[in-house]
Amino acid sequence: MRCSIILMACHVAAAAALRAQTSSELSEARSPTASADFPIDVEAAPRPVVHAARASGAIRVDGRVDEEAWKAAESLTTFIQSKPDAGYPASQRTVARILFDSEYLYISAVCYDSDPDGIIITSLERDYESLHSDAFGVAIDTFLDRRNSFMFFINPAGAVRDAQSFDDTRVRDLAWDGIIRVKTWVQEWGWSVEMAIPWTTLRFDPNRDEQRWGLNLYRRIRRRNEDAFWAPIDRRDKVYTMSRAGTLVGLGTLPAGRNLRFKPYVRAARKDLGSAADAGAGSDFDAGLDLKYGVTPGLTLDLTYRTDFSQVEVDEEQVNLTRFSLFFPEKREFFVENSGSFAFGDAVGGRYRTGTSLRDFTLFHSRRIGLEGGRAVPVLGGGRLTGRMGAFEGGILTMQTKETGATPAENFTVARLRRPLFSGAQVGAIFTNRQGMGGRDMAGGGAYNRSFGIDADAELLGKLYLQGYLAATDYPGAEGNTRAGRFLVAWRDWLVNASVMMKEIGDGFEPGIGFVRRGGIRNGYATFGLHPRPAVALVEEVNPYVEVDYITNLADVLETRTSALGFAVNFADGSVLSLEYSDRFERLFQDFRVRADAAVPRGTYHFDEGSVSYRSSAGRPLSGSVRLSQGGFFNGERTSVGLSGVWRPSHHLTLDLSADHNEVALPESRFTADVYGFRMHFATSARLITSAFVQYNRDTDEVVSNLRLNFIHAPLSDFFLVYTERRDVAGGGGVLERQLTAKVTKLFGL
Repeated sequence: MRCSIILMACHVAAAAALRAQTSSELSEARSPTASADFPIDVEAAPRPVVHAARASGAIRVDGRVDEEAWKAAESLTTFIQSKPDAGYPASQRTVARILFDSEYLYISAVCYDSDPDGIIITSLERDYESLHSDAFGVAIDTFLDRRNSFMFFINPAGAVRDAQSFDDTRVRDLAWDGIIRVKTWVQEWGWSVEMAIPWTTLRFDPNRDEQRWGLNLYRRIRRRNEDAFWAPIDRRDKVYTMSRAGTLVGLGTLPAGRNLRFKPYVRAARKDLGSAADAGAGSDFDAGLDLKYGVTPGLTLDLTYRTDFSQVEVDEEQVNLTRFSLFFPEKREFFVENSGSFAFGDAVGGRYRTGTSLRDFTLFHSRRIGLEGGRAVPVLGGGRLTGRMGAFEGGILTMQTKETGATPAENFTVARLRRPLFSGAQVGAIFTNRQGMGGRDMAGGGAYNRSFGIDADAELLGKLYLQGYLAATDYPGAEGNTRAGRFLVAWRDWLVNASVMMKEIGDGFEPGIGFVRRGGIRNGYATFGLHPRPAVALVEEVNPYVEVDYITNLADVLETRTSALGFAVNFADGSVLSLEYSDRFERLFQDFRVRADAAVPRGTYHFDEGSVSYRSSAGRPLSGSVRLSQGGFFNGERTSVGLSGVWRPSHHLTLDLSADHNEVALPESRFTADVYGFRMHFATSARLITSAFVQYNRDTDEVVSNLRLNFIHAPLSDFFLVYTERRDVAGGGGVLERQLTAKVTKLFGL
């Protein structure tokens, strides 16, 4: 009893000391410094340097930042806004410190807040949406290549969002999960955070006599839509724009660590099929293993056996009123992790408007592995080696699927390599191979499909971006033009956003592990836009722009021409209003069947469309968006309405409703295509999370439900209970398919 009283007294004394410290500092920086030195030019400002200090004693990660060792660390207090008041000090004081010992890199931040009731916390889930919450973040470039980073974002409730970035913001890997110890503390003066990052979580070269790492820190104050950075950057950049980061020094030599982790799983499932069929129903039990090993400081090997994705959320239903295939994003953790190492195609990043993205063309789309016709194909296993070897970086992946009935066993192999040329520039190459096994052709036909590609890009002066690629495919019976290529020039500064792009996709270009939205074309694109920041209350930025998309076939006959004039307003609270008018020409060489009972005959069509959308600030308890477009649709008319609403009564519960309504009137028919969705997330803590995702597709008259419980019983170790169901509404609500799955994973490390 006496010991308990003494411990309690010590705790109260420590808390009182920190309160006294914070109280004395609050008056120093509750508002931007009134000085003729501000605003500063964030692009011309020198990059800061911080010296990490070795911890003189043990650090108890409890969020209180009260250990004596923290006093020896350099205090980082200069955080400069990128928005809303660019170039001015942050509106609230932040004190960040960095320590290290033989096991961990420690980072702390005391985030003072003159209005602690205004702190916004939206979620307790891992990988929460950090844009909608108050947060403290760090991006670390362990090889000082000014291109790649590890990122950690912590909200005041202690939720963690971790990720990797590649190519100086052009590719992000949001599925990467690193072991990290984090605690936060919310008080009347604000909140504080302590994080301990094991050296084994970060890849670096332990053979260096002195570690010098790229580093940036940031603080988000959501109610003000404020982002402030230790290494100042413009609002068009992100914390992981490592070419604009500061430098962390003083780490000396660091231990290499074996960095061996393995995660076995066991799974039990019961599947029932209603009116669909009886084949495939019944109980199932399975087990498998994932292994991660740091082969060298720069190379990581991932192996997987009897890979299972039963806990992954179902795809979102989409309405397709185009002549081309829909792109569905990858959600399976094994493939999303380190996906940036294999990116090749129309990826540029968020700073430039280019008219295309990986949704238009990517030479490697991992959804072609283990999925056929929307149905899962068992994955026997595979491996992935990613990272860097000397001046080269990239990865090799190989996966093997099992034979199931009419679907043959297949092997999928991808090799990607990049080499930096100079600061901001690189060249690369990629090879992919899809091969039928056991003497059988692939599911799509043919014994094999191979793709080859080379690419290069360069960012000069932080504003001019050049990018190009050439690719080709090879498969039995290949005919026509089997090549693809693109060249892009883009410019983006604080005011101007302009780009010109030329692209060609051959009519015989068919990457077996890739995605091509539209083949047999030549595509020219140009845009010019401005981003002035007017001194108008409540307005952060306006964006008028014009763009032209011009697409011909390979005989240079015009197929599609779209001219658009747009205007967007970014408000100070984070809401966005967008207006656009587009004029469109389409030539159809054959009838276009929009749906089974509606078709557009071949011919030429000229029509226009207007649209308006508004998205409110997502940092508020009640937020949402509305989108309305109306105009021509080939030889008819179309009206589209999109609605979404999010209600967060607390950071424990989020409710999300969405509706997508499309009404099409053609001379011979009239129809609607609607999709409705409901999401619910409820978290009693950061370790116990339940979610529900229900969708209704009016076109197919089906309801798809996905219910999931996730208990994190140890770091990166989970228990999942997942129920998935598909019902036929038109048939009286009968069950077409349902499955209940229980899965347990456990991470072990050496």
